[in-house]
Amino acid sequence: MRVALVHDWLTGMRGGEKVLDVLCELYPEADIFTLVHEPGRLNPRIAGHRITTSALQWSPAVRRRYRHCLPLFPALIERFDFTGYDLVISSSHCVAKSVIVPPGTVHVCYCHSPMRYAWDQFEAYFGVDRVGVAAHYLLYRPVMRHLARWDARTAGRVGRFLANSHYVADRIRRYYNRASTVVHPPVDTTFYGPSATVPGRHFLIVSALVPYKRIDLAIDATRRAGRTLRIVGEGPERARLEAERHPHVTFLGRLPDEAVREEYRQAAALLLPADEDFGIVPLEAQACGRPVVALGHGGALETVLDGETGVLVPDSDPDHWADALRRLDTLTLEPGVARRQAERFSREVCLARIKQVIDETVTAGAGRQW
Repeated sequence: MRVALVHDWLTGMRGGEKVLDVLCELYPEADIFTLVHEPGRLNPRIAGHRITTSALQWSPAVRRRYRHCLPLFPALIERFDFTGYDLVISSSHCVAKSVIVPPGTVHVCYCHSPMRYAWDQFEAYFGVDRVGVAAHYLLYRPVMRHLARWDARTAGRVGRFLANSHYVADRIRRYYNRASTVVHPPVDTTFYGPSATVPGRHFLIVSALVPYKRIDLAIDATRRAGRTLRIVGEGPERARLEAERHPHVTFLGRLPDEAVREEYRQAAALLLPADEDFGIVPLEAQACGRPVVALGHGGALETVLDGETGVLVPDSDPDHWADALRRLDTLTLEPGVARRQAERFSREVCLARIKQVIDETVTAGAGRQW
């Protein structure tokens, strides 16, 4: 069976790429198609596949600002040719799900999220305070409306949707009017584990520094609680946040996995202020035996046990977050409970489940829409 894997862009090993890594293990001979590929940013298993890119690959300046090319993405993703492939698996949080496959080819989409920019997080990326009044109303709003219509219209190109959480399954139903099967992403509970390290009193963020991750909320809350914060990650928000000069915050940039693991082990808790689709990072922290303070909405409701493996905060009020950080000091949280919670989402569990669902879909054939 000839298999193609499609991923929106390959610019680092984040949650979506960890799912792609599982797919690469399942289908070691598969070809990969992606809009943009940054060599040196992937693990050897993914990098070892034949990778086909779009025209965006040839402009280094565009690769650094690929989100500004969103209007081009539909035409570029539709130009990939899947003639001769029996199975196409798209790993999609933007446009990968909208590839056009030939008749008789099975198309399974692992959906990390319907396109955030065009649906419920438009203001976070393209609000007036970020792009200005003129660009907001005259450029980004009409462009994103067009993309949302295209995104919904092309949902029928998928034979079967897999969702990374029940939260995303609800969004797939709402935006695409399609059912989906929940298959949680993998957590490397072999690599991420507890140690004899005595945790400090500082808090930790491990995240891409983009608007919807609400890094500003974590900075404000830790300041109000009188605690320090360490931030691992890169992204377009870093320059703005650093320019604000928060003395209690240390920006660490991108770190190797071994260093991230040590950051988990040394922190009092991981903070997750964003409304996440699922969130592998809080489970990596729990695999290391550390608690999580998270927004009590979205994917965190499926991964964090309030009062057992962390604290869930009901809203994004900085005072409520500061209170939650203080509440953490009053709780006796067992590292073993956090570890067992993470093991429910292990890589082995994900691999077995995703193989079962894809095999079932292939057996049913391309004519069926689930």
